[in-house]
Amino acid sequence: MTTSDATTGGPRRTSLSRRRLLGLTGSAALVAGAGGWAGRVLLPEQGAAAAPGPVNLYLAGTDGWMHLPAEPAIPPFHPDPLAPDGLTTYIFGFRNVTGMDTTQRLGQKYKAQHSAPIFWVDQYDEATHNEFRVQLTNLGLELRPDLFDAHTLHWHGFRNVIPFFDGEPSGSVSVPAGREFTYVYRPRDPGTYMFHCHVEDVEHVHMGMTGMVFVRPKQDGQSHTHGGRTFTRFLYNDGDGSTGFDREFSMFLSEVWAEAHWDDAHIQLPEWSDYHADFALLNGRVYPDTVAPNGPGVNPFDVEAGRTFDGAGDLIAPAGHPELKYQPISSLVTCVEGERVALRFANLGFRESAMTVAGMRMRVVGRDATPMRGRDGTDTSYETDTLNIGPGESFDVLVTAPDKVGDGDFDTYYLYNRAFTRSNNLADGGFGGQATEIRVYASGAAGAPGAQAFPNDWGFPA
Repeated sequence: MTTSDATTGGPRRTSLSRRRLLGLTGSAALVAGAGGWAGRVLLPEQGAAAAPGPVNLYLAGTDGWMHLPAEPAIPPFHPDPLAPDGLTTYIFGFRNVTGMDTTQRLGQKYKAQHSAPIFWVDQYDEATHNEFRVQLTNLGLELRPDLFDAHTLHWHGFRNVIPFFDGEPSGSVSVPAGREFTYVYRPRDPGTYMFHCHVEDVEHVHMGMTGMVFVRPKQDGQSHTHGGRTFTRFLYNDGDGSTGFDREFSMFLSEVWAEAHWDDAHIQLPEWSDYHADFALLNGRVYPDTVAPNGPGVNPFDVEAGRTFDGAGDLIAPAGHPELKYQPISSLVTCVEGERVALRFANLGFRESAMTVAGMRMRVVGRDATPMRGRDGTDTSYETDTLNIGPGESFDVLVTAPDKVGDGDFDTYYLYNRAFTRSNNLADGGFGGQATEIRVYASGAAGAPGAQAFPNDWGFPA
């Protein structure tokens, strides 16, 4: 079978892809098993002994567009000529549709977010049975209605997951377009994880169906003193306050290969063996967009209509940055001298990154949602100035803000990828890639940030 190549006009050979094969066989199975069902997939909450309960978070899978710098231009792939004004790159993604009515929720088709919302859960407690439920709705793809891909939510690294809720489509449930499914979790292990769609996982991960999730320990809310400071928020159940922090910021690493995104927008098939990353992203943006404001609604559990999303349910753009409407998560770190800052790193790009903070030491206290402790309780945490993060890995890191010494309102330290082509994307003027800033304010200064309301919050009035 052949298709026309959009760049040459000549034929381009294709074959029966895994997508087409899964689509044909999966659709047949769903039709055979669906009987008279309409509107949603109704499936038992098997294996988890899950009691009925409310859904904590609603996510929707769809397609859309995002913004990347026009330079370096990569004709004909970037900027994509099909992109709406101000946007450049076709994506798939998850949207937070919590708090929306049915009309608003259905109206989010073709309005994907990149990267997906950060969300967090409390460690499971046998006494309270605080299971966490995520409902995934598949809105379908507006630009590519010929692709009736199912979607799943796979919690990468989640220990002892029940296969029914794992999101790996050959052994669990996938959600076809126009249907929905509720995942039930009992998160027993604190730490930083990531999630992604596991259908056509190379393509869907790269196109943007990825995000970060972390589990808060039962120790949260207790008081522990460590290093002369008392903390009530922690990365792990350390028992001694050694993973306590004052502020936390998530740093989700991903990549964009412009040709693959163009291929999906223009009904072509990417050749993944040719893969190379043209853009390296932090929380779905490249520097200096990484230090632009958060968009409203970054806290997925704050769902006040009119403030976190507009009347139609669409995202509200960050102040002064309409082009970042579908990339709402800032990577800017704000803190006060002497504070301990938790940095949660997760990498769902396809290449190793080497993240470094110029002028600060990072203490690694957790890796892949596992505290740096030996079996006998020995502390195995370590300090470093560079964190090598492979694909699919996560790290929990603590940095202590040094004293402010400069004359301005704050001192600036750079957090960036030491792999040169991913810290600047080879754009004119340098930078443009996986980089952000840590801004340290003087204690008690009039312009210093206040208490942090949620992860990645700057601590300034809205």
